[in-house]
Amino acid sequence: MANIPQVALNDGSSIPQLGFGVYKIPDAETVDAVLTALDAGYRHIDTAAFYENERGVGEAIRRSGLDRSEVYVTTKVWWTENGYDSALRSFDASLERLGFDSVDLFLIHWPAPKHDKYVETWRALERIREEGRARSIGVANFHIHHLQRLAQETSTVPAVNQVELHPWLPQTAIRQYDEAQGIVTEAWSPLARGRVLGDPILDALARKHGVSPAQVVIRWQLQLGNVVIPKSSTPARIRENLDVFGFELDADDCAAIASLETGERTGKDPDDLG
Repeated sequence: MANIPQVALNDGSSIPQLGFGVYKIPDAETVDAVLTALDAGYRHIDTAAFYENERGVGEAIRRSGLDRSEVYVTTKVWWTENGYDSALRSFDASLERLGFDSVDLFLIHWPAPKHDKYVETWRALERIREEGRARSIGVANFHIHHLQRLAQETSTVPAVNQVELHPWLPQTAIRQYDEAQGIVTEAWSPLARGRVLGDPILDALARKHGVSPAQVVIRWQLQLGNVVIPKSSTPARIRENLDVFGFELDADDCAAIASLETGERTGKDPDDLG
């Protein structure tokens, strides 16, 4: 089993730095995928109400034989359910589908600023944490100005900000802001949905270290200090994505990856959704 580092959060808890994402894995296939991940050594599973596979995640953890406390579970409220009461209902529904009494991390999935409900949603998350039903609370896809508004209008700093982050979009400004505020940056789409993997620079680095291009990118993410959640439904790739602790990128390697920045996204800009 890989010795996955733990990253300290601002609320006194910690999060495994490398996790397993289940976006776009059908619920019927999620049980097998998560069981494979847990068998490989992952102890952090990232799901969401929008993924429609929370039931599979919960079932896999129960079938795994692991104690619930051994697996870190994240889920999220979808932006159409932003709002105080609707976020509370969404959370209750997520717990019911997972079959759990609590989760380790609950996130606002998108700020959807045109709807202007993310501040009241955050207050619902504060209540959920106070009740002990989520050990930590955070946000996803928040720009700096969204985080600044939370800081001005509420009393709790998010533990995590999960954003699209990969070599094309390293999110330097957001990472710096998060670090200054004590927020951990977490990367979704860490491989740009696989689109960066044909790049010749990554191919050369993979040959240099005797690993795959995907392993190079995941290792780069870890060395930046990000929490990273690669996703695959292929057993060999699930295991490969975890096998990133036997090599280290040097300064020249990291500079080469930095040269790939284009600002290109694979998903929406957070200000445009909703």
